[in-house]
Amino acid sequence: MMRYIFAVVLATLSITAVQAQRMLPKQNGLEINAGMLSKEISDNYYLNLTLTVNGKNGNYWIWGAEYTHQFSGYRDVQIPLETYTGEVGYSLQLMGDARKTVTLNAGLTAVAGYETINRSEAMLPDGSTILDKDNFVYGTGGRLTLETYLSDRFVLLLQGRTKVLWSTDLKQFRPSAGIGLRFNF
Repeated sequence: MMRYIFAVVLATLSITAVQAQRMLPKQNGLEINAGMLSKEISDNYYLNLTLTVNGKNGNYWIWGAEYTHQFSGYRDVQIPLETYTGEVGYSLQLMGDARKTVTLNAGLTAVAGYETINRSEAMLPDGSTILDKDNFVYGTGGRLTLETYLSDRFVLLLQGRTKVLWSTDLKQFRPSAGIGLRFNF
């Protein structure tokens, strides 16, 4: 009888699905993000490549590089404004289910980079001169990320982000929204 009970219990355990562990400490991930800075997505966008390293409890370190492109209008001319930044920070899990299928994370980063105005050309076609200069910029960034696992390795990200940059001749406060995909390896 004991063998029969043991066989039934073993069969029951083997039928249930095995769930993979997610957000393992020291697991790395590579994110690709894209988003918009304003309502005109074709002109004002950002592209971001980020490396994440998981810590404990669904938290992770962030190392990223970002390119931001936007236009500013002056009469009939569209002046390109480009920013190249790197960021380092930490993201904390605020909420999530037990299997970490859906999580809400908040992150804080330090940001440094370089911005160019009109590709470093001070003279406009109508003879006007741009007084603002290209600058090295620094500051801080924040992000609120809703993450959902598509599979055990792929994560879909919806992000609301902001950066506050000093030493800039452009807008100091720069909000954005975007979508991304992370591959955990």
